Amino acid sequence: MTKFVLWGTYCNDALEKRAPFRDEHLSRLASLKQQGILVTLGPTKCNSYVFGIFQASNEDVVRKLVEEDIYWKEQIWTSIQVYPWVQAF
Repeated sequence: MTKFVLWGTYCNDALEKRAPFRDEHLSRLASLKQQGILVTLGPTKCNSYVFGIFQASNEDVVRKLVEEDIYWKEQIWTSIQVYPWVQAF
């Protein structure tokens, strides 16, 4: 499996907008973590950006996982970039 780094942005009112969807979002992330697909994911302290690390066979898998997330569907995440990552340490 290849590791991928995800960088993305949140909408301006993300803290308020995410509230009704947060439990669904976190439950799904916990499932991905248990499956070994998600290494870590979360917002930056300013709540403007999202950062994550995934393990997947290819970039399309990671993009599909993002597109299936309620935060993407509800436009809480507004953009993403996915990069293959070589973990040096």
